[in-house]
Amino acid sequence: MFLRPICSALVMLTVSPACAADVPAASAPADYPVRPVPFTDVALTGGLLHERQEINRTVTIPFALEQCESQKRMGNFDLAAETMRRRAAGEKSFQTKPPTIYPFDDTDPYKAIEAASFSLGNNPDPAVAAKLEGLIKRIAAAQEPDGYLYTFRTMHPDSPGHAWVGTERWVKDPHMSHELYNLGHLFEAGVAHNEATGSRSLLDVCLKAAQLLQTDFGDGSPRIAPGHEVVEMGLVKLYRRTGDWRWLDLARFFIECRGRGGNTYSQDHKPVIEQDEAVGHAVRANYLYSGMADVAALTGDAGYTAAITKIWDNVVSKKLHLTGGCGALAAGEAYGGNYELPHRCYNETCAAIGFLYWTHRMFLMTGDAKFMDVFERTLYNGFLSGVSLSGDRFFYPNTLEYDGKSANNHGVAGRAPWFGCACCPPNAARLLASLGGYVAATRGDTLFVTLYASGNFRASVAGRPVKISQETRYPTDGKIQITVSPEAPADFELALRLPGWALGRPLPSDLYAYEDASPAAWSLKLNGEAIHPGIRDGFLVIRRKWKAGDRLELDLPMPVRRVTGNPKIAATKGQVALERGPVVYCFEGTDNGPELMTLVLPDTANIKVVERPDLLGGVAVLEIAGAQSARREDDGKIAVKPVSLTAIPYATWNNRGLAPMAVWLPRDKADARVGEGPTVSSAGKMSASFARNGMEPARANDRQMPRNPTDGFAQNFDFWPHKGGTEWLACEFAAPATVSSVAVSWFDDTGTGGCRLPKAWRLYFRDDKGAWQPVAGISDYPVRVKVPVTVTFPPVRTTAMKLEIDQPDGFCTGLYEWEIHGVDSKAPSVLPSGSPGPAR
Repeated sequence: MFLRPICSALVMLTVSPACAADVPAASAPADYPVRPVPFTDVALTGGLLHERQEINRTVTIPFALEQCESQKRMGNFDLAAETMRRRAAGEKSFQTKPPTIYPFDDTDPYKAIEAASFSLGNNPDPAVAAKLEGLIKRIAAAQEPDGYLYTFRTMHPDSPGHAWVGTERWVKDPHMSHELYNLGHLFEAGVAHNEATGSRSLLDVCLKAAQLLQTDFGDGSPRIAPGHEVVEMGLVKLYRRTGDWRWLDLARFFIECRGRGGNTYSQDHKPVIEQDEAVGHAVRANYLYSGMADVAALTGDAGYTAAITKIWDNVVSKKLHLTGGCGALAAGEAYGGNYELPHRCYNETCAAIGFLYWTHRMFLMTGDAKFMDVFERTLYNGFLSGVSLSGDRFFYPNTLEYDGKSANNHGVAGRAPWFGCACCPPNAARLLASLGGYVAATRGDTLFVTLYASGNFRASVAGRPVKISQETRYPTDGKIQITVSPEAPADFELALRLPGWALGRPLPSDLYAYEDASPAAWSLKLNGEAIHPGIRDGFLVIRRKWKAGDRLELDLPMPVRRVTGNPKIAATKGQVALERGPVVYCFEGTDNGPELMTLVLPDTANIKVVERPDLLGGVAVLEIAGAQSARREDDGKIAVKPVSLTAIPYATWNNRGLAPMAVWLPRDKADARVGEGPTVSSAGKMSASFARNGMEPARANDRQMPRNPTDGFAQNFDFWPHKGGTEWLACEFAAPATVSSVAVSWFDDTGTGGCRLPKAWRLYFRDDKGAWQPVAGISDYPVRVKVPVTVTFPPVRTTAMKLEIDQPDGFCTGLYEWEIHGVDSKAPSVLPSGSPGPAR
C-alpha cells in the first residue's frame, strides 16, 4: 500500500461551517493548481442553465426520489434490513430474493440523494432535508455490522441471489457484481450530504464501509480491479472531507490493480500508466480517468497525468461525436476504434457525465481553456439532450440519427420516464444540481470565468473577496456583461474564456472543421472603452486594479457554421452539420416531414437565424431556404426538388413526440439517403426466431446496406443474448415472386460486444404447401465481415424465404441487411470485391 506519515493531513475543499468541527485541521500538500469556485457560492439566475437547473430541482430530483420508492430501489434496503433482523431473532434460514433487476440498483438512491443534497446547498429546504434523513436511516439499517453494504447479498445471504453475485464478497467485482461501484456512489452521496447539511448520518455509513475496505484490502491483498470504476472518485472525496490518508491510498490501490485481467471492456488490459487510448465501456473508462486525475493531482503522480492526457487527446482527436457525446458503440456501451463515429450511435448519458467530470479535472490540472471548450460542447449538446425539457423523461443513449420509430432507448421509442437499468436519470440530476461548480475557478491571483451564464458568484482571489455578476442570454446570444465587485480595490487577473468556436475551430483537434474557419469578430470593452487584452491558454487576461462596479462587455458573434468531419470518419463523408456558437443543430421530422433521410443540404442553401420564444421553451432555430429532397426514379437515377427546412438545437429533439431526426445531412444528391433500389425483401415483412425488446427484425430490410466501415447508415439486427445454437430470420413477401439471389451484410463487433460471424448459414423457401424447403443449387455460403456476400441460385417461385443461422459457441450473430432479389431485379447493391464494407 501507499503508506503516509501518521501526522499528514490535507487541505479539504470547502467545508461548511455547520460541520467544520467534525473534520481535522489541515495543511497544504499537492492538489489541483486551479481550484473551482464551489457551486454553493454560485447562483444561476437566468438563461438556459438556470432554467434547466430549476426544472431539475422542482421536477427531476423529486421524480427520481419517487421512482426509487415505486421501482423498489429503497425496498431493497428495507428487505436487507428485515433479513438481518429476522435472522438475528432466530430465523436462521430466512432470506429474500432481490425484487429488482440489477445488483447496482442500490446506486439509484445514492445518486438521487447526492442530487438532492447539491440542491439543498443552494436552496435550503427543511422538508427535503428531513426526507433525505428518512432515506438515510433506511440505508443505514441495511448495513451489516462490519460495514458491508450491498443489498443483493444481505437479503439473500446463504447463496447468490443473482448470477452476478459471488459466493464470497468482492470476488466477482472485477466482472459484474458492482460491490465497489455501489460504494463509490455511496461515498460521493455521503460527502455531498454532509457538505450540504452538516449531518453526519450518511457520512458515518460511508466511513464504516470505508473502514471495511481498509480491513479487507489495506494490506494490498487481494488485488481486485473494480469492474465498474467510481469507487476511486468516491474514496478521494472521503479523503478530501476527512483528511484521512487511508482513503486516498485505497483509491490509488484500486487504480494500480488494473492491467492483469486482459479485459479492455473494464480498462483492465494494461497498467494504467501504459494506457494511451480510450477503450471499453465508456462510463467505466471516464470514471477511471477522472479518478486517476484526482489521485495525480493529490499525489503529484506524473505518470497518471501523462496517461490521461494521452487518452483525452485520443478521444478529442478520434473518438468524440460533434455533440460531445462519447462511447459510440451500443455493443458494450463502448468507445469504438479511431474515427469509428456512426450516426446511429450509443453515446450514453452517463458517459457524457463522466466525460464532463474528467474534462473539468483536466482544466483544473492545466488552466487551459481548451478543456472547458470541450466541456461546454458536451454540456450544451450531448448531455442536455439526455433530459427532457419537462424534466421527467430521459434518453439513455443519445444518437445522432433516428428513424422516428425504433425502440432504441433501452426498449422504448422516444424518451422514457425510467429504465430497468436507471443509472442515467439520477446521474443527470446530480450533475445539473451542481452546475454552478463549473462556472469559475481561481489560481493564485487569477480568477477564471469558464462558463457564461446569468448569475453571480463569490470567490477569494489571493485572499481578496470578490463578487462577479454575469448578465447574458448565452448560448442563444453571445453578448455577455460581467460586473466585477471586489470587497476593496484589488490588483488581480481576470481571465475570460475565449471559446474555440469563436476562434474558428470546433475542437482542439482536426476531428471536425468549419467550412469557413474565420474567427468571429469578437470584441471586449471595459467600462465602455474597447480593450485588446492578451490571450493566454485560451483566456482573455485582464490585469488591473479592480474596483467595485467595473464592467466588462464581451461580444462573441455567433455565425452559423457549416461543419465537416475528418476524412477518416466514414460516417460524415459527403455530409455537413450545422452549429451556432456552442450549440449543435439537428433536423427533426416534426418540422421537416417524415422523409427526413432523403434531405440534402447543398452549400448554396441560405440559412437564417430566427428566435422562437414559443418553441421548445424558447430557442433560436435555423430557417433554411434552397435545400433539397431527393428520390430515386424508376430508372435508378436520383432526382431532387427544392424544399425549405428548419433546424433546432440538438439537445431539444424528441420533446414533441416521435419523429425522425438527423444531425448530418448530405451536401450533394449523389450522397442522398434514398436507400437502395427496391427488392423483393424491402417490401416484405420480417420475423425472427427471437428478438429482444427494441431489436426489430425490420432493421434487416430497411434498404440500408452499409457502404463502408462505420458509415453509420445501417442499424443491425442481432439475436443477443441468445448464444450458440441455431436462429432464423424470415421474410414474408408482399406478393409471390420468383427470386434468384440474396445479399447479406453480416454484423461482427469483436472487441466491443458479443456478436460474431456465423459458423454457417442456409437458405430456405416456402413451397406451395407452406412447408420450408432448402434452396437447391448453392455450393457455397460465404461468410465475410466488411464486404456483403452474395449467393445466387436457380430461380424459385415462392411467397417467403428463411435465412437459418448457426451461431458460434458462446456468441450471437447479427446482420445489417438481407436483400432478396427477383429474377428481374437489378444487380445486388453490394460493393465490388476489395471495397470497404461494413465494420465489425
